[in-house]
Amino acid sequence: MMKKSTRIGLTIVGIIIAIYILSPFYLVFTNTFKNANGIVANPVGLAGMSIKQFTTNLSNVVNNSNFNFWYAFGTSAVITIISLALLALFGSMAAWIICRNKAKWSTVVYMIFIASMTIPFQVVMLPLISTFRDVGKFLGIPLLQSIPGIVFAYCGFGGAMTVFILTGFIKGIPYDLEEAASIDGCSPEGTFFRIIFPLLKPVIMTVTILNGMWIWNDYLLPSLMLGQNGKVKTLPVAVQAFVGSYVKQWDLILTAALLAMVPMIIVFLIGQKQIMNGMVEGAVKG
Repeated sequence: MMKKSTRIGLTIVGIIIAIYILSPFYLVFTNTFKNANGIVANPVGLAGMSIKQFTTNLSNVVNNSNFNFWYAFGTSAVITIISLALLALFGSMAAWIICRNKAKWSTVVYMIFIASMTIPFQVVMLPLISTFRDVGKFLGIPLLQSIPGIVFAYCGFGGAMTVFILTGFIKGIPYDLEEAASIDGCSPEGTFFRIIFPLLKPVIMTVTILNGMWIWNDYLLPSLMLGQNGKVKTLPVAVQAFVGSYVKQWDLILTAALLAMVPMIIVFLIGQKQIMNGMVEGAVKG
C-alpha cells in the first residue's frame, strides 16, 4: 500500500497542478465582472466585481459591430458541426475497412494514419495554404476563405486520431455479428450501418467531443485559411481581431474571450464521463 506521506504529497502536487491549470480561467472569469479600471487596479482579487458590470460588458461585446459575435458564433458552429459529422462518418468507415481487411495495403494505410499524428502542423501549414490555393484555382472552387475549404482541412487533420481510436474499438467487436448479417443477405453497406455503426456510439461520442473542443478553439488554421480580415471568421479569430481593436479595454476583451470558451466548457463538463468511458472501452477492446 502507498504510504500516507506519499498520498499527501501526491495530493498536494495535484492541487498545485490544478491551480496552475485553472488560474487563467479564474482570471478571465473574475475580471469579466469588473470595469477596465477595476481590472488594472486589482486583476487578481475579487474586489470590484459586480453582476451589473458583467451584464454591461456582455451587452457591449455581443452588440459590438467590430466583434460581430453572433456571426462568428454561427460560423464556428457550422464549421464544427459539419466537420464532426464528416469525421464520425468517414472515420468509422475507414476504421472498419482497416480492421476487417487483412491485405497488406490495409496495414500500410493504418500506419500512414498513425505516422501523420506525429507531424507538427507548423511543418505543413505553408505548403497546405499554397496547395489549397493552387487546387482551388484548378478546380474553380475557392478553398481558401471559405467554409468548405476549412472543413476539408479539419477532416484531414482530425482523421488520424479518429481512425486510431475507432480502430481500437472495432477490433473488439466480434466478427461473428458481421458473418451472421452476411448469411442473412445483408450487404457490406447494410452490415456497417445496421450492425457496426450503432455499436460505435460510445467511442464516436468520445472522438466527437475531443475533435469538437479542438476545432472550436482552434485559432491557427482558421487564421491562415480564412484570414483575419476576411468575411468568414470563426470565434477565436474574431476575438483576436477584437483584441486588436480594443487594446486597452480589458473588460471587453476578457468578456469576449469568456464567450468563446463557455460553449466548449459546457460540452466538456457534460461529456467528460463519456470521454473517459469511450477511451477506456477502446483501449480494452483494442
